[in-house]
Amino acid sequence: MIDNKARNRLEWSMAKSDLCREVLSLGFPREFADLLAKELGSPRAIGRMTAYLRSAKPHSVEMIVDEMLAISAEAQTWRERKESQEAQAAYSAYLFERRMREEEYE
Repeated sequence: MIDNKARNRLEWSMAKSDLCREVLSLGFPREFADLLAKELGSPRAIGRMTAYLRSAKPHSVEMIVDEMLAISAEAQTWRERKESQEAQAAYSAYLFERRMREEEYE
């Protein structure tokens, strides 16, 4: 059975390989693909970028970088929203526990 660490490495490797293949097929250097993968920061974001490259077939570095920035911004917004939701859930649980303790002493 594959542990989580190995599965994550495999997922990263596969996503990066797909991205590299698409970048190379468009005539851009592998170093550009490596940079895109590094900047995107997750297999899911890399997958979105790969899908964009397959469907749009952009002809300029600027178009690709613009999409990479948009995907990165959306991913960051999602991470921030999840952090906020987790913090709100923890605070709500704290308030609930506090109220339960106060009601016990009444």
